[in-house]
Amino acid sequence: MDPRMSAKFPFLRGSLEFAQGNSADLDSLFLSDSFLPARIRGRERVTDALGAGEVTYRPLMRDYDCLMEVMSYPYARMLVSVIGDRFLTKRYALGEAVRMNRLLQGESQRIVADISGELGFKASTDESGIMKMSFPDYLTLSGRLKSIDWKLINCDVRSGTVYISKDKFSRLMQNAFQDKIESELPLMPPDEYLPVLKKDAAPLEAALNEAKARMSPAGGEGMKDEYLPPCITHLLDMSMKGLNLPHSGRFALVTFMRSMGLDYDGIIRIFAQSPDFDESKSEYQIKHITGELNGNDPYNPPECKTMKTNGLCYEPDELCGKVNHPLNYYRLKANHKKRDQERGS
Repeated sequence: MDPRMSAKFPFLRGSLEFAQGNSADLDSLFLSDSFLPARIRGRERVTDALGAGEVTYRPLMRDYDCLMEVMSYPYARMLVSVIGDRFLTKRYALGEAVRMNRLLQGESQRIVADISGELGFKASTDESGIMKMSFPDYLTLSGRLKSIDWKLINCDVRSGTVYISKDKFSRLMQNAFQDKIESELPLMPPDEYLPVLKKDAAPLEAALNEAKARMSPAGGEGMKDEYLPPCITHLLDMSMKGLNLPHSGRFALVTFMRSMGLDYDGIIRIFAQSPDFDESKSEYQIKHITGELNGNDPYNPPECKTMKTNGLCYEPDELCGKVNHPLNYYRLKANHKKRDQERGS
């Protein structure tokens, strides 16, 4: 494989062959001064994903620079694995996948199809250059994309095959690559390499905590009741008064509180006011929803349309009409308040 292609797409089999052909192994990556640029670049990959949501790409000309770029990819993956944080894993996977999507835009349909094959999804092109993929594969990768453009009614589907532009196909491959990275991590190295990784991981953990605070709806400042949407305020009020909440209401409240940064102790105190409070039962339900029980990803709070369907939309105000999610309500109201304060200062 061309060294520059290996640097662009370091997850491909050809990139591994390029590294092996240049005598790059774990001993070299962790212990050799010649591979220091790869370790530095590996840290940058994680930092980029945390900060900008996309791993940067720099055009590389020398074979040595391409080799450092290729080897920085496994080093970044091992750094993420050593830290062992679900948020970081997902954020890193997204950052790498967005980078790949952007680079695929400049490649030919043939190369894009070849790369999709290595990601586990067969594709081909017709005589006009349109990408073709199977109907089941399309459903698998497009299901999480909310825009109406991705709905099947707006797709060209013929005999079980979906015809799609290269740009849209590359976006689907972003999802495929993101899933691939998440499924492959953690990727733990032999114990003798852990001291090097842990030293490099320390500043990344600090950056991770800052990113979590920055990206949370509360902005790291803790939840403020004045910014809560009417539906959540009503559910909280019912709970504090000892009124029974429907299951859908409990689910909405737990997921919202978890998204706002409350831990188990903070959430359980809310439900302790209920007349049918059973701590052991409530603990199981809360930890199941937040992912603490089985190590799975936490559930996300329901959108406004789901809240309406479940009869949980309570006395919507003017701001409710501008958002589609209770968390967006909180963010928007908090931002309005901050802008008002800045104008008044």
